[in-house]
Amino acid sequence: MKKVEAIIRGNDFDRVKSALRQVGIVPLTAYPVQGRGVQGGVPPYDLLPKMKLEIVVKDKDVEKVVDVILKNARSGTPGDGKIFVTPVEDAIRIRTGERGNEALY
Repeated sequence: MKKVEAIIRGNDFDRVKSALRQVGIVPLTAYPVQGRGVQGGVPPYDLLPKMKLEIVVKDKDVEKVVDVILKNARSGTPGDGKIFVTPVEDAIRIRTGERGNEALY
């Protein structure tokens, strides 16, 4: 299992969410955040509004999720965001006690 975290522009969120749903990835957590990268034109201590998505997926679905985010959040200009992929040791569905991949979707 892997956790895909993406920090994207807020105006790309609905498009990314819809595209993920179309490829069968429905479970996700999203929340508004503020941050900045190294893009120019923004004063060094100003934070920009973004959306952060967190999606835990089976290993076989990682590239599909990354591709969907790239295709739907990339404008080619500074500030498009970042994607981070990290390993997840375990997942437990609280309601049923299912563990691992069975607890995901």
